[in-house]
Amino acid sequence: MLSCVGKAMRITITGATGRIGAGLVEALLKRGDEVTVLSRNPERARETLGARVEAVAWDPTAGPAPAAALSGRDAVVHLAGEDVGQRWSKVVKQRIRESREIGTRNLVEGLRQADPRPATLVSASATGYYGPRGDEPVDESAQPGDDFLSQVVVAWEAEAAKAADLGIRVVRLRTGIVLDKEGGALKQMLPPFKAGVGGPVAGGKQYLPWIHRADVIAIYLAAIDGGEDWSGPINVSAPRPVTNKEFSKVLGKTLHRPAVAPVPKPAIKLLFGEMSTIVTTGVNAVPRRLQDLGYGFRHPELDGALADTLGKA
Repeated sequence: MLSCVGKAMRITITGATGRIGAGLVEALLKRGDEVTVLSRNPERARETLGARVEAVAWDPTAGPAPAAALSGRDAVVHLAGEDVGQRWSKVVKQRIRESREIGTRNLVEGLRQADPRPATLVSASATGYYGPRGDEPVDESAQPGDDFLSQVVVAWEAEAAKAADLGIRVVRLRTGIVLDKEGGALKQMLPPFKAGVGGPVAGGKQYLPWIHRADVIAIYLAAIDGGEDWSGPINVSAPRPVTNKEFSKVLGKTLHRPAVAPVPKPAIKLLFGEMSTIVTTGVNAVPRRLQDLGYGFRHPELDGALADTLGKA
């Protein structure tokens, strides 16, 4: 099967061994595309992703991406970045920011040196761009927040956007909470919910912009294949965000477990420190651009998305 543009494509990916990256590599190979990955550990990348993938060494914060691994590619997908789901010390916060800001700057410098340059850069981003917003529906036209994560995402996106000066179409995918039982927030939530002691966090009124992993991968493919309409910031979240309380209720129902045990904000802060703001605050992000582009969600409703993710469908 060839890509929807009618021919096999040549794609380079950073951060390819993560859950989204590995799924995207699998999808690209399945449709007949040629995939190169940039990794600090090429040997491990080959072991993880298979022999059909070309793996090239690159440390994102050490210097420009290797131009030879970018030249002649149809698109580059940039997923690399330090995991934000860990306790934030001063050193960790610096790694989180530098991995995105300096890493993306170095990738764009590699693109500058590439000949011929790729036509497209699809760069990961996050709904954290908007900061905590309460009940207010937020689309891509909204201004950024002023908390730590917002400022990280602003710097991250600013570096990616510079690729447009090189004549490259740049797509910034602001992704919400990805439903994946093998990783991310859902994996951390499952043990207490399965034990019957899960429930709303910090009152449960904060919004959670969720999306099924299959939709994330499909949206990356659409962004790779898309025309000029697929550019700029795009919220990657399901059509109807839910509150933490509603999410907890649906998750409990899916697992056939009660979901009424409240988790107070002080307990979360004690456990996770400053990083607790990820779960105690939220944003009602809506995917206006995706809807305008006519993207058809595979899993638009939370109950069906969780059932599929957890194998309960």
